[in-house]
Amino acid sequence: MKMNEDFLSSMQEAMRLLRTAGPLEATAAIQRALRDSDSDGDGAGRQGSTTAQPPAATRDVPPPRDSTAAGSRFARTHATDASSHPHVARQTNVEDCGYFIERAYTNEAGQRKYKLYVPSGYRDTPLPLIVMLHGCTQDADDFALGTRMNALAERHDCLVAYPIQPQRANASKCWNWFKPGDQQRERGEPSLIAGITRDVMASYSVDPARVYVAGLSAGGAMAAVMIHSYPELYAAAGIHSGLPYRCAHDLPSALAAMKGGKPIRRGPLADRRDGPDMPKRPLIVFHGDADATVHPSNGGELVREFSAGISPVDEVPERRAGMRACTRRRLTAANGVDAEYWAIHGAPHAWAGGSARGTYTDASGPDASAEMMRFFLAHPQQRP
Repeated sequence: MKMNEDFLSSMQEAMRLLRTAGPLEATAAIQRALRDSDSDGDGAGRQGSTTAQPPAATRDVPPPRDSTAAGSRFARTHATDASSHPHVARQTNVEDCGYFIERAYTNEAGQRKYKLYVPSGYRDTPLPLIVMLHGCTQDADDFALGTRMNALAERHDCLVAYPIQPQRANASKCWNWFKPGDQQRERGEPSLIAGITRDVMASYSVDPARVYVAGLSAGGAMAAVMIHSYPELYAAAGIHSGLPYRCAHDLPSALAAMKGGKPIRRGPLADRRDGPDMPKRPLIVFHGDADATVHPSNGGELVREFSAGISPVDEVPERRAGMRACTRRRLTAANGVDAEYWAIHGAPHAWAGGSARGTYTDASGPDASAEMMRFFLAHPQQRP
């Protein structure tokens, strides 16, 4: 239809409200504009399927739970400006049905921004949530592009949160997985990541039994910290090219672990009353056997707790047309917790099956994102 000047002015006002007041106010402005357009004497808006629609991100999509009057204040404080909205910014790289917004979370340990992908299928029915932790030098947008996790989230109706590590916290934007203060529950970076997870759960409709954490490299190492420190919060973890929990206690020991040195399994933070290490939650691990940044031995060490399981190891060579060969091991720990370990033959330090639009990706696969999604959705948290 031919948009008149009043309609265009109304749309501009809606975009201003999205930046300043929040999604409820913006949606109301768009609906008013459509009603006014339908009532015009020139017939604009009465062309059947050609009638103008509001952006997909606002059309019939319930706002976050906090979009009450108090929620609008929250949105003004925490939401990004319109430039980060996939439809406002005309970004086509989010497989473009849902929307990608920026928020922030603050606690005693500091503040971290994060980006959140909300699929178009969100209708206030509880959905799974995946928390994705990027690697060094990356950020949320880069990681989302490289892993293509938003496209999978759109297909499977999941929310995806991407906490952002700023350069002020680490010169290379790495998560500080090797620092004792960042390896403990309710302290440092773990408390911020858990806080972001809870923030999304409070603001959106999330199934608490289907909350997962995953990461690459330093983000993978921090995912190991999170699944060990918050087993009641996360149902399972995915670790790509990462390192085991508490395998280091400072930068020198971290570098040694990355080179394949003998890991420090029970460091100064260990509670000697714990007894033997036992996995608490399911784990899926990917590691390239030609990784020159994080030695492949770390992948095996991550599933060591599962290796003494009561069931035999199911080891299957995988080879798909045009993809790297790999070996998938399925393990079950003595306490019944499942794991998968994908050793990718000839693969470097990169996300398997990722898109070249992001950094540290290896398009020759296998598709780590799709396999993680499969594994996660098959492992909801069993609550008493």
